[in-house]
Amino acid sequence: MPNTNQDVANAAPDALALSALAWTLSDPARAHRLLDLTGLDPASLRARAGDPAVLAATLTFLESHEPDLLACADALGVPAATLVAIRAQLEGPREWGA
Repeated sequence: MPNTNQDVANAAPDALALSALAWTLSDPARAHRLLDLTGLDPASLRARAGDPAVLAATLTFLESHEPDLLACADALGVPAATLVAIRAQLEGPREWGA
């Protein structure tokens, strides 16, 4: 049975973030921009694709260009706010003043 957007929407947060990474990489220009802005190269991205820091960086990248964030959320069948919340979850709690 093929995966549907509902399957993606019900996925664990890290799986949803990984789907957002796959969506980001599906467009060569957007993928190149992600690599440029994160400082990652294709080999390190492949090696660290499941790393929460890389997934959070991908979601931050999408947040920085709202049309991409909205298009990704639409493609995954989730509200954009869900991707933002997942990014915050992947980053973990922030310690202010530390």
